Amino acid sequence: MAHPRILVFSGSARTGSHNARLASLVGQRLGENGAEVSSISLRDFPMPLYDGDLENSEGVPENAVALKRLIQQHHGVFIASPEYNAGVTPLLKNVIDWISRVSEPSEPRMAAYKGRVFALGSASTSPFGGIRGLANLRLVLETGVGALVIPEMIAVPNAADAFDPSGGLANERAAASLSAMIRALIAEASLRMSKAA
Repeated sequence: MAHPRILVFSGSARTGSHNARLASLVGQRLGENGAEVSSISLRDFPMPLYDGDLENSEGVPENAVALKRLIQQHHGVFIASPEYNAGVTPLLKNVIDWISRVSEPSEPRMAAYKGRVFALGSASTSPFGGIRGLANLRLVLETGVGALVIPEMIAVPNAADAFDPSGGLANERAAASLSAMIRALIAEASLRMSKAA
C-alpha cells in the first residue's frame, strides 16, 4: 500500500531552535501514522537575499531549483515557523520568494505550491505560541503563491518548557492540536496522492 510523502522542515536554522524540535516531533508522528517522511534543514539550501537584478544577471540559485523539485516530490509539506515581530523569518520568506521565481519548461508558474497540501506550526517562548506569525505565513502561502493550507495548525506556547523528556508535548491542549493537524495533513496528502496516481 502506498503512503503519502510529506516533507518537513523548520523556518529556523538556529542551533537549538524550538521550531526545529517541533518539526522533528511532527516528522516522528507523521511516520507513526503511516506517512513517508523527508526531513530537511534550510541550512542545507543557502540562497542569497532575493534581488531582481541578481536574478536577471545570474538566474535563480541552484538551491532554489533543487528545493522546488524536492517539494514537488511530496504530497504534503509541514513547516514549523518561528514568529519574528508578528511575521515570518527572513530565511523562510526568502526561500518562498526564490522558489516562486523558478520557471521550468512545460510547468505552470508557482508549480511547487500547486498539487500538494501545506500545514503550519510554530513553537514560541511567548504565551501565544507564535500564532501571529502563522497568520502571516498563511497569508504569504495562500494569497501570495496560491498554496492550499489546511486550517488545522499547531501553536506551542512557552516552548522552553513545552517538550517532555521523550520529546513530546507536555501541554495537553497543544498535544491535541498536534494530533488533529497530523490527521488532517495525512488525509489531505493521501487525497493528493490518489489524484496524482
